[in-house]
Amino acid sequence: MIRLRQVTLARGTRILLREADAAIAPGERIALIGENGSGKSTLLGALAGEVTLDGGDIDMPALRIVRLEQSLPRSDLPAWHFVMQADPQLMRAQHALTEAEATDDGEALAQAHDDWLQCDGPSAPARARELLHGLGFSATEAERPVDQFSGGWKMRLNLARALMAPADLLMLDEPTNHLDLDAVLWLERRLIRRDATLIVVSHDRDFLDRIATATLNIEQDTLVRYSGGYSACEQARAERAAQRQRAVVAQQAQIAHLHAFVERFRAKATKARQAQSRLKALERIEVLAPLRASRGVDFAFAPVGDCPDPLVRMADVCAGYPGADGQAAHPVVTHASLTVGRGSRIGVLGRNGAGKTTLIRTAVGELAPLSGELQRARTVRVGYFAQQQVDALRPEASALLHMQRLAPQEREQVLRDWLGRFGFRGEDATRPVGPMSGGERSRLALAMLVWSKPQLLVLDEPTNHLDATTRDALADALAEFDGALLLVSHDRYLLRATVDQFVRVADGSLDAFDGDLEDYAQWLTQRGTEPSAHSASGSPGHAGSAGGASTASGSTAPGGATSGASVSAGGTRRDDRRAAAEQRAQRAALRRPIEKQMQVLEQNLAKAEARISQIDLKLAKPDAYRDSAAANEMARERGTLVRERESLEEAWMELASRLESLDESNTA
Repeated sequence: MIRLRQVTLARGTRILLREADAAIAPGERIALIGENGSGKSTLLGALAGEVTLDGGDIDMPALRIVRLEQSLPRSDLPAWHFVMQADPQLMRAQHALTEAEATDDGEALAQAHDDWLQCDGPSAPARARELLHGLGFSATEAERPVDQFSGGWKMRLNLARALMAPADLLMLDEPTNHLDLDAVLWLERRLIRRDATLIVVSHDRDFLDRIATATLNIEQDTLVRYSGGYSACEQARAERAAQRQRAVVAQQAQIAHLHAFVERFRAKATKARQAQSRLKALERIEVLAPLRASRGVDFAFAPVGDCPDPLVRMADVCAGYPGADGQAAHPVVTHASLTVGRGSRIGVLGRNGAGKTTLIRTAVGELAPLSGELQRARTVRVGYFAQQQVDALRPEASALLHMQRLAPQEREQVLRDWLGRFGFRGEDATRPVGPMSGGERSRLALAMLVWSKPQLLVLDEPTNHLDATTRDALADALAEFDGALLLVSHDRYLLRATVDQFVRVADGSLDAFDGDLEDYAQWLTQRGTEPSAHSASGSPGHAGSAGGASTASGSTAPGGATSGASVSAGGTRRDDRRAAAEQRAQRAALRRPIEKQMQVLEQNLAKAEARISQIDLKLAKPDAYRDSAAANEMARERGTLVRERESLEEAWMELASRLESLDESNTA
């Protein structure tokens, strides 16, 4: 048990926590949330023993503590070896083994072998490579030296090291910031299975909802505990805010405004799963209006007015980079077809490196297509947000000066009022951009983008570094934006609340994805466990060309059968019995293939477990390493089997979840 008693933390003269109390039970997964600058990272430092308390104390037993490093690593080691070095016990065992072999000390060699096996040394290289694969590194990239990677990929290496190290207490500060959606989903599954106490700082609500069993929120210099993840905490805070009747007039106006918007959208929504997902997200925004009415960051996009249609049309486009100095061009996405109409709201899915950014840079004109036809409306106002726009802000200039350069004819007070809507009030508007946090710079870039009154928004990971308050404000503003939207994001809440259709970039091609984010997560799981799923034409959710929106004509139950079978109210008892028998037969027909797949998986799991046990027994023998080549071959085989076992377990869990969903839908 970890107990915080009357803990006080300060940064200079500012109090972050004042006499805060909290308790964390062993094995709990805690979401630590709060506004930017509220003291979340400082509290993690105090728990790790890196920050001195200004008051109170923290009681905890002796724990192996691992904290995600925030500094960029430097090393000439291959990435997999650098990750493997995060396990100090393993490194000591390997060093002892090397020394014992050099001195030919039989007793020391036997002890070193035993220690190495206790650290699961035979599978360590395979485990390191598995972590890198889950975080998006290819097999070739796993062999590259650490110093050859960019900053974002180095942060992924830090995350892999944190996951590699044995820990009783694992603390992760913004682990999803540099991940794509595929890697975020993989990380969720990994953390849920992790046998350790977990404390995570993140602004990704869906990620926290999936992994957290409880939430600690920093509110008014103290810690308040809530059951469940981010959404449960937010809901409880919203209810409490409504009970206190704070800002009643503003709240009711916001509720009425959002209610009208939801009703307008309801009339237009089709039965496509992604449209229904967005409708549910909009209804949730309406419920949470009392909490958000007083959040301090609130803005809206101007109406787009008259604009051409379509805004962008790509036909058989090859997007990529021209060759330098006579070299051949480098295509990234080929034969891409996409139409962005006046009211299109398109989310772009795919792994980092798949070509999402290349695609949208081509769409906005930053990159010329290598081939194919690209048409853009000449008069359309495009608002493009990407990290390079944030990095291009002048470090010596203030937020106010940036706005004055953007709108030189506008009065200073108007620009100050505008910046205030994005959280830059008073002296904050005149501070230089250089020392600002990443979140503050992103807010300034958003302020400049919204000022331009865009008709087409093209956003590439707009929520990176933004705190939860600003993310909510952006989601609300995008939900009401009446122009076209092309969005790349790993933030599932933002995608769910703002887009109506998805396209997927994978394996060098662009395809429509006729499903919602839950379907996409299921597709990723199947793609990782079924060989046939690597072909786009055989993947769930595939709908051919991405040239336009595609919608489902009806609702289908798990397994592909049409849902909604019912019994006539006027039927006889015989008819009722016949209908009930038909429903049971239908349920059995849906369950049978799933149960058969589960049986096959269970048999394969048993075989893998048996072989792993055989290898462990052989490697445990004192003379196992006399033939080093044979021992290394067995170690490699063990690593392959461990990865296969985890894939089989994930596939079995997915099928079990489908059965559970099927049972729930049939009993509803």
